[in-house]
Amino acid sequence: MDSKVVRKDEARLFMDGPEVCREYAVTDKILFGSSTLLPGQTGAVDPGHPVSKEVFFVSRGHVIMHTPNDGKYYELSEGDIIIIPEGKPHRLSNIGTEVAVITWSLAPTP
Repeated sequence: MDSKVVRKDEARLFMDGPEVCREYAVTDKILFGSSTLLPGQTGAVDPGHPVSKEVFFVSRGHVIMHTPNDGKYYELSEGDIIIIPEGKPHRLSNIGTEVAVITWSLAPTP
């Protein structure tokens, strides 16, 4: 497979509650995208992915990752990551004063 550049306007755009999501790449091994939340916004609960771990990287902002099944909250700032295990529900909230941008990746592809 050759290298490929995917521009922001080429990514698949969708909403997850108020969360603006872009899916940039899907292969048979990995999925990569981003989410944007305005200050005070909370995204929908993602039910988790039965066969995929999901990595979140905070590119910009200050967020809380909540895993409702165990009631835990994880505070993340720019440059932090969190790895969500297979099948674990989770949701993001922007607790900062600026737009939060979070990139995420799943492997293997669900």
